[in-house]
Amino acid sequence: MIRNLLFDWSGTLADDLPNVLKAVNGMLRSAGAAALTREEFRARFRLPYTEFFAEVLPGVSLERLQQLYLEHFPHVHEGVTLLPHAAEFIQYAAATGRRMVVLSSAPLPHVEAQAKALGLRDAFEILRCGVIDKRSEIHTLLAELDMAAEETAFIGDMRHDIDAGKAAGVLSIATCTGYETAETLLTAEPDLMVRDLSRLPVLLGGLSGKDSAYPVPTVGALILNSKGEMLLIRTHKWSHRWGIPGGKIKRGETCQEALVREIMEETALTLQDIEWVMVQDCIEPVEFQRSAHFLLLNYIARCADAQPQVVLNEEAQAFQWLPLEAALRADLNIPTRILLDECLRRNLVS
Repeated sequence: MIRNLLFDWSGTLADDLPNVLKAVNGMLRSAGAAALTREEFRARFRLPYTEFFAEVLPGVSLERLQQLYLEHFPHVHEGVTLLPHAAEFIQYAAATGRRMVVLSSAPLPHVEAQAKALGLRDAFEILRCGVIDKRSEIHTLLAELDMAAEETAFIGDMRHDIDAGKAAGVLSIATCTGYETAETLLTAEPDLMVRDLSRLPVLLGGLSGKDSAYPVPTVGALILNSKGEMLLIRTHKWSHRWGIPGGKIKRGETCQEALVREIMEETALTLQDIEWVMVQDCIEPVEFQRSAHFLLLNYIARCADAQPQVVLNEEAQAFQWLPLEAALRADLNIPTRILLDECLRRNLVS
C-alpha cells in the first residue's frame, strides 16, 4: 500500500517550462551561444542538470551556473500554472491520509513561491529542492522522514526521476505532462506511466483500514532555557500554529532516546533534566494537515547550553522563546495548549 508520495515539481505538478526556457536562453545568450527552441530544449535537456550545462555551456562552474540561472529566470511565480489534474490529485492524496513531499532540482525560493501562489504549500511536509542528483538524495530523504520504501512512490516527468525511484526501491511513476516525451520516459522503464495525474487515484486507491488501524506514538517536549522561557515552533503541518518540537519513535528506541534524537534533529538543542508530564490521545486533530491518530508522549526539559542556538530543519518555519505570559497568549495548537495547562497545574512552569 502506497502511503507516501514524493513529487518532482517542474513538469509534474507545475508548468514552469516557459520560464525555465527563458532562463536557459538568457544564460546561453550571455555566453554568446545560440538560443534553443522549445522543441530543441525538450530534446536536449536532462538531469542531473550539470550534464546538460556541461554540454551547452562547457567550462562554467556550478556556482556560476546557479547564479546565472537566478539572474535570468523571470519572476519566480509569474506565468507558472498548475498542470492539469494536479490540484485534484493533491486533494485526493490529502483526503486519503497520504504524506506528501517535493523532491526537485528547481531552486527552493522558486518552488516555495510557486507553491504558495498556486495554493499547494500546505499540502507538503517539506520541500527538498535544489537537488542535483536525486538518485542519492532520495535515500537521505526517506531516512530523515522515516518513510518505508515499499510504502512510497516517486512521481516525476523525467528519466532521472524514474532512476531515482528505482535507486531507492520505491514505486516509480512517470507522468507525460512535462519535459520528456512518453517515448523517452519508456526507455527508463518506469513501474507505471500515466498521461497525467487524473488516473492515479484509481491506480493507488484509498488507504485500507489495516493501514490506519493503530495510532502513531510520538514524543515531544516543552523546552525551557536558563531564563525560564519556553521554545515554541511554528509548522504548516499544524495549521501554522505554535507548538513544541518532537516526532515519531523509531523501532528499538526508548521514548527518551527518541525525544533526544528528535529534538536534536529539529532544533539542534541538547536536553537535560527531562521530566515526564503526560500522554494525550490525539484523535483526528482538526488542526493537523491530514487524518491522523497520535499518542502524544509529552515531556518538559531544559536546554543543556546556557546560550542555546536553535537551528530548525525543514519541518518548521519559525521559532521563538517566550515567557509564560506571552506563551499563554500565543496562537497555540490544541495539544500544546493542553500540555502547557498541565504544566501550570503541576507548577512545572512559572
